[in-house]
Amino acid sequence: MILIAGPCVVESRDNVFKIAKELAEFNEDCTIDFYFKASFDKANRTSIDSFRGPGIEEGLKILQEVKDEFGYKILTDIHLPSQASVASEVADVLQIPAFLSRQTDLLVAAAKTASVVNIKKGQFLAPAAMEHSVKKVLKTRGYDGEVSYEVAKKYKVWLTERGSSFGYGNLVVDMRGLKIMREAAPVIFDATHSVQMPASGGASSGGDSSFVPYLAKAAAAVGVDGFFFETHFDPSIALSDGPNMIQLDELKDLVKKIKAIELAAQ
Repeated sequence: MILIAGPCVVESRDNVFKIAKELAEFNEDCTIDFYFKASFDKANRTSIDSFRGPGIEEGLKILQEVKDEFGYKILTDIHLPSQASVASEVADVLQIPAFLSRQTDLLVAAAKTASVVNIKKGQFLAPAAMEHSVKKVLKTRGYDGEVSYEVAKKYKVWLTERGSSFGYGNLVVDMRGLKIMREAAPVIFDATHSVQMPASGGASSGGDSSFVPYLAKAAAAVGVDGFFFETHFDPSIALSDGPNMIQLDELKDLVKKIKAIELAAQ
């Protein structure tokens, strides 16, 4: 099982290390392929005054320190084509944000690196449409044939579900989409962003993390390749996405339940 976990953004070196230390058991579990997640820059915050992170230079420096200290593989977002090659020197996985999931230049730049490319499904896109984003990466990496799960896995392309827009300020998850996207690539379920309530007139997005366990367990029953959780020692003081993040201790209990469901569903 792929497990991606960590804070939304690099808040500070101390906070990142505090969270990273609590996730060590996942990296030591031979049944889990663990990736530590944190963004060096959140370029898609609602308000221009919202905390974005330390930037690419300082952020990648801190993530490299996490990698060196704990031996974790690293996942981080990129927002510009120029960030891909630099970020790939540290990150094992380059994540394409949902709002940018169709941006050809960004996908091509990420595909030119050796990193896994994890494409978040746009909130505005049908699951089947993500095949085209996968193909952009595959073609850049030298494959121009039929898109399939096996091919995408070989060429290190993932897709992530994080909910679809439903009216104004809400997201829903159509579990059918997990199966549809899994025909094109390995699929990660982002349980924390799926409970986000995008800002609709306010200066920040809300969320309801109480629904995270239910959606994660449902996705485990449907069948996915991995899970994405933003987690924090105290989500109430997190500088980004606090309302939809889950406590570190809650994550540990939830992962045990997910593994049990996956085993029962085999």
